[in-house]
Amino acid sequence: MAEYQPLFGVWDYVVLVIVLLISSSIGVYYRFTGGKQKTMQEYLLADKNMSITPVAFSLMASFMSAITLLGVSSENYTFGIQFIVINISYGIFTPVAAYLYLPVFFKLQATSAYEYLEKRFGKASRLAASLSYSLQMTLYMGVVLYAPALALEALTGISKVAAILSVGLVCTFYSTIGGMKAVLMTDVFQSILMFAAVFSIIIFAAIDKGSLAEIWRIAERGNRTELLNFNPDPTERHSWFSLIIGGGITFLSLYAVNQTQVQRYLTVKDLKTAQKALWLNWPILTCLSLSTSFAGLAMYSKYYSCDPVSAKIINSADQLMPLYVMDTMGNIPGLAGLFVAGIFSASLSTVSAALNSLAAVTVEDYYKPLYQYIAKKPLSEKRVSVQTKLIALFFGFACLAIAFLAQFLGGVLQASLTIFGVIGGPLLALFSLGMFTTTANEKGALVGLVSGISLALWMAFGNPKPPLPTLPVTTEGCADVFSNISITNEPLVNNPDNKEYFWLYKVSYLYNGVFGLVTTFLVGYLISLVINSIYGRKDQHLDPNLFIPPIQRKLQKRELSLSMKQWSESEEDLRSKHVLKRKY
Repeated sequence: MAEYQPLFGVWDYVVLVIVLLISSSIGVYYRFTGGKQKTMQEYLLADKNMSITPVAFSLMASFMSAITLLGVSSENYTFGIQFIVINISYGIFTPVAAYLYLPVFFKLQATSAYEYLEKRFGKASRLAASLSYSLQMTLYMGVVLYAPALALEALTGISKVAAILSVGLVCTFYSTIGGMKAVLMTDVFQSILMFAAVFSIIIFAAIDKGSLAEIWRIAERGNRTELLNFNPDPTERHSWFSLIIGGGITFLSLYAVNQTQVQRYLTVKDLKTAQKALWLNWPILTCLSLSTSFAGLAMYSKYYSCDPVSAKIINSADQLMPLYVMDTMGNIPGLAGLFVAGIFSASLSTVSAALNSLAAVTVEDYYKPLYQYIAKKPLSEKRVSVQTKLIALFFGFACLAIAFLAQFLGGVLQASLTIFGVIGGPLLALFSLGMFTTTANEKGALVGLVSGISLALWMAFGNPKPPLPTLPVTTEGCADVFSNISITNEPLVNNPDNKEYFWLYKVSYLYNGVFGLVTTFLVGYLISLVINSIYGRKDQHLDPNLFIPPIQRKLQKRELSLSMKQWSESEEDLRSKHVLKRKY
């Protein structure tokens, strides 16, 4: 590997420290103002009085992690801009989340989203879903801390240990003492920094090349601007079909039923405000996604004649963005620091969201029921408030531990990220079985969940998989691009792969969640039908509030009709008795 000299200076460290101090001070502010985080409602739900804008920004920041910023830009650099079509799916599926799923959670008003599953199916369903969520989020938090630290270490000279500890401890500090209000307000601040980091790359590239149009022309010559891939074949990695269907299901699994987002919806005063926040999230999310994608083309405009990965200047495409920043802005005091602050902020917003949500799930789904079972009395408000903070603190340290262990896991890093997507589809199907059908029961739903997760995991981790079809790159111009680095020019050999692969292993990764969802839903529904036909329904009465609005209205009409019929029959009985009494 060619040796690259990091250029992270004093002013860059000053900018980075200021950003971390501001995030911490927001937590301190909310600890000592308002209700001082003494109640569960304030600590986990921000007293249900947050305004639309911070919630909308937080909805975006919760899952736009540093991995996303580094990954989306390198995706567009390596494979072209076909990926931006996924933003259309966000617009298509936002109303589905807002008007079908969201009303159900608002009627329930439960801190844990998984309480719905207990009311609809039973305790086993709630526990299965809650444990799946807890496992995936704990793993994901560690990876969110570790991956960017690894990418930055090689290029900025920031120690991996220092990066993990600074982000992890600051995040744990303000999340633990400031509660949901601190998490939401720091998300707004951190979102602005994420935008600043991405736009700094685009602006510098435009100045370097003379215009945005020139960046586009260079990308066009490198075949990076292809957008019209309408191939319906599921084995096509990125097409309009895979990006809209697969991307849409991933969006729904995050924004319709995920605990992290449901908890944010409940921090506003009513359903309409929550729906407005979700709608506002769409343009914010799309703006960051499109600008990060264009940043990938901006980086290509500099390295089109010398691919840094092929030239062995960096180890992976995920390091392209930090390399570009250090290469173009490293000599300007503070600018590289601003970029790294943006990357750190992306990690902070994701981890803080997860910490608060994991504390909520642990208290509501495990601790409270266990305490009630052992002590035979409910947990006091004051006591549970303190213990929730301790649980958030525990998950913060657990996150740090997993981040440090991640370096020994190798390929499991990518595996844990895949698990995050793989579990989302089947969990979405589990909630959908409850909300969209009156037939589904607990046994059927659980068999469906296990089937869906099993298939999705098999698709995600089954081997061997075909190599990814990357666009052409060259190292011919490396002497001009990296004049201060000695590079051995080796011919790039692109060997055609003629192996035969099992069809499921060739399917686009975007369909993992879709296959998991369809399998969970169909198996769950069919097993429920069989159980109902053999044993009959145990409970004919279904709470209309546990279903999507169209089914809810239908059930309410049926209930009203039954009530009127029963009232009419009782009136008839009374009249008959009165007539008999007069007769005798």
